[in-house]
Amino acid sequence: MDTKLSRRAAVAAAASAAIASGAASKPAALGGAPVRTSPFPTWPVWETTDETEWMRVLRSGKWYRGSGKAVDAFEQKFAEAMGSPHCLAVANGTSALMVALHGLDVQPGDEVLVPPYTFIATINAVLSKSALPVFVDTDARTFQMDTSKLESRVTDRTVAAIPVDMAGAPPDLDTAVAAGRQLGIKILEDAAQAHLGEWRGRKLGTITGAGTFSFQASKNLNSGEGGAILSSDGAFIERCYAFHTNSSPRRGSTPAPAQGGNFRLTEFQATLLVSQMTRLEAQAKRRDANATYLARRFTEIGGVTPAALTDGCTRSAWHLFMFRYSAADFAGLPRDKFLKAMAAEGIPCSSGYTPLNKQAFLKNVLAGRGYQRLFSGKRLQQWHEQNHCPVNDKLCTEAAWFTQNLLLGTRNDMDQIVAAVEKIKNHAKELAR
Repeated sequence: MDTKLSRRAAVAAAASAAIASGAASKPAALGGAPVRTSPFPTWPVWETTDETEWMRVLRSGKWYRGSGKAVDAFEQKFAEAMGSPHCLAVANGTSALMVALHGLDVQPGDEVLVPPYTFIATINAVLSKSALPVFVDTDARTFQMDTSKLESRVTDRTVAAIPVDMAGAPPDLDTAVAAGRQLGIKILEDAAQAHLGEWRGRKLGTITGAGTFSFQASKNLNSGEGGAILSSDGAFIERCYAFHTNSSPRRGSTPAPAQGGNFRLTEFQATLLVSQMTRLEAQAKRRDANATYLARRFTEIGGVTPAALTDGCTRSAWHLFMFRYSAADFAGLPRDKFLKAMAAEGIPCSSGYTPLNKQAFLKNVLAGRGYQRLFSGKRLQQWHEQNHCPVNDKLCTEAAWFTQNLLLGTRNDMDQIVAAVEKIKNHAKELAR
């Protein structure tokens, strides 16, 4: 037998035995030794090339897109990587949504369909246009917007829908696109978390005709803040361009005069993004391999059910690893105690979003004089009466997440996550007391 192979097998067996022993031992929350004492990979990741490029912009003295070339270079590289003919870089992901909604001609008094399980920016962008966000319930298996329910939420004021590629994976975009055509509404894909994710082999953010991205500090492609809009429609991009730079059309472009603001990306962020893109594919492959492995192991454990990928999703970006926690399968251990027990084992784990449709500030916004003037009392009362998403309500009591930086770890890191869950499950009755 090959000595090296024999030695590797022995090391692997010893590691497996140690992890198995850890799973069987007392949980750290009950005084036992934690499964893990070292941190997971930190985020963001940077290299000397990032610093070199940043300093090049600094020394050039050309720090904004009106005088520099870095933003133009990033737009070209990102468009090519995503398979889109047009890209506009903007200040952040919220700006990308706001500018795109302008490009789609969403106006005060319009209605826009949104999911209740997403970051608040999705609805804040709608509110910034003085439009009404109307919530469409979640699909229980995928945690994504249930796009089969779009039609049921349409009124004569509905002009658009924003399906979100939550955690890096899409909802059923075929159904969303078909509904848009049938109902005569525009579909804006919020791909803020979905860099390099795919729907039927095409990159997310390019499926519905208009898509937006975020490059905020937690994102898989990161420049601290930043965003982008992709589209196959050149006229749409030119409307967005003029809006994003204080109503100033690009030279040679003649969009109709319109209001605008300053939503420009800086040269510093753009050059950092170009540098970060050199590692994006390799990082995506590692996340995918670890997430696939973790999903299989969680399914074997039971009681921690990974969010399913929608049929048609050919690649998830795995910005988050989401799963549904079943207290019943853990001897009644409440989710908050499960999360604390995981933290004690050295495994950071989040409870995720709360129901967006029930945010207290929404009631205040709709009670304000602006919305009272734009919408009839009858319509606003109807909105409150119909603002129910029962599938999402249940999900928000059971969901749990790992953030993408954990998925940049090693296979042994994934085994430690599994060992922690198994240990907690084996001692769930004691932890529940």
